[in-house]
Amino acid sequence: MDYYFVVYGLTIISLLITLLAQFFVSSSYSKYKKVKNERNLTGKEAARYLLDKHNLNDIKVVETSGYLTDHYDPAKRVIRLSSDVYHGISIASVSVACHECGHAIQDKENYLFLRIRSKLVPLVNFSSYAGYVAIALGCLFGSLNLIWIGIIAEFVILLFQLITLPVEIDASKRAMKELDYSHFFNSDELKQGKIMLMAAALTYVASVVTTLIQILRLILMFERRED
Repeated sequence: MDYYFVVYGLTIISLLITLLAQFFVSSSYSKYKKVKNERNLTGKEAARYLLDKHNLNDIKVVETSGYLTDHYDPAKRVIRLSSDVYHGISIASVSVACHECGHAIQDKENYLFLRIRSKLVPLVNFSSYAGYVAIALGCLFGSLNLIWIGIIAEFVILLFQLITLPVEIDASKRAMKELDYSHFFNSDELKQGKIMLMAAALTYVASVVTTLIQILRLILMFERRED
């Protein structure tokens, strides 16, 4: 099979997987942010209730700019919710807020994969930058050693993504449980919330698959230059 056909084919597949995953989560979020929950509960109110319920009164819930920029910051003990989620009374807003609370609860319970992920962040940030530079220079100057460094960097990123996957899935499971136990949603809303959270989790699965394809593509490039 032609080398360039395989490499370009893998690149296109990787791009399609990424785009499809982003489309799925964006379309699900856009759909359910238009559906109001019966209790008219905002994302901020849901988050505050869950944090207090789990004796996490010291964690602040603040508004942040951007689209789907919601996250939990364990270092500063704060949950940052995008404006739509913070003020919104939609299915999507409450679901996303509960997901971020799931991370805070993980932190409280010393969830192993969350701890490992936090330790890996500096290494991954360096690997992401160094890896792309090494790959670019390796291709430019025909250096196998630099391409190999890029491959190692991609493996570091893959490891981080594999550890992130259970962290995100577990946070969504906790969110779904809280949505039910705290009676935030009625039965129909609960089903919609689960779809929203599943869509978000699939983006992390897509990231793992995309990185695997990227590693395979780099290995093919490495072998090609060795011949």
